[in-house]
Amino acid sequence: MTSGIDVGSLTAKCALCEDGKIVGYRVIRIAHDLKKTARRIFDEALEMAGVDKKDVECIVATGYGRKSVGFADKMVTEISCHAKGAFHLLPKTRTVIDIGGQDSKVIAMDDNGKVIDFVMNDKCAAGTGRFLEVMADALEVDIAELGGLSLKAGKRVKISSTCTVFAESEVIGHIANNAAVEEIVAGIHDAIASRIISLAKRIRIEEDVVLTGGVAKNVGVKKALEEKLGSEIKVPHEPQVTGAIGAALFAKELA
Repeated sequence: MTSGIDVGSLTAKCALCEDGKIVGYRVIRIAHDLKKTARRIFDEALEMAGVDKKDVECIVATGYGRKSVGFADKMVTEISCHAKGAFHLLPKTRTVIDIGGQDSKVIAMDDNGKVIDFVMNDKCAAGTGRFLEVMADALEVDIAELGGLSLKAGKRVKISSTCTVFAESEVIGHIANNAAVEEIVAGIHDAIASRIISLAKRIRIEEDVVLTGGVAKNVGVKKALEEKLGSEIKVPHEPQVTGAIGAALFAKELA
């Protein structure tokens, strides 16, 4: 039994694996105290899986807050963990697009799941989950409803700015001009997709392309990305825990 703990900027994830098989996972929002968050996510994952902590032979931490997991045996970068997790869940994966709370990354892999190149945006909120949160607040819409709303749009409004602050001003302007909410949301998703594809073009994109991170649950973002790529994008059953699964698999190699 091994565990992977992925402490991100907005959520913490924990996966438990036994002989490479996922036996349990948990996702929670980050609290102010990252050390307490890490301990809590681990304890809750153990409880949900009905596993005792003494049965866990090795723990690997990853993510933005991986240094807060003081009880981990090793730390591994999120790039490596997302690649390993995606390849385990979908073995034909060659490109991973991970859209996290405050960063986004595109990872190129070989036929064996080894990382051969990657690009990352961690300097700007555009093209991240935080961007969507800001836009949802401006529209007074629950962030979980954005994907479904955008699919109802007959057209999309143009969001030209790649800066979150200026894009929010554009959205407020569209609201003032009585643009339909679903058309604004579709425009927001198109803007995110443009930002991600611009990032992805710095490396070679090959199929299968897999989308991970919490934003992968947004069907509107997935659709917008597929339109710009001109190909299907696959999403794991629980895209948020891909990095934690990868970390647990690294732990298996160390156990």
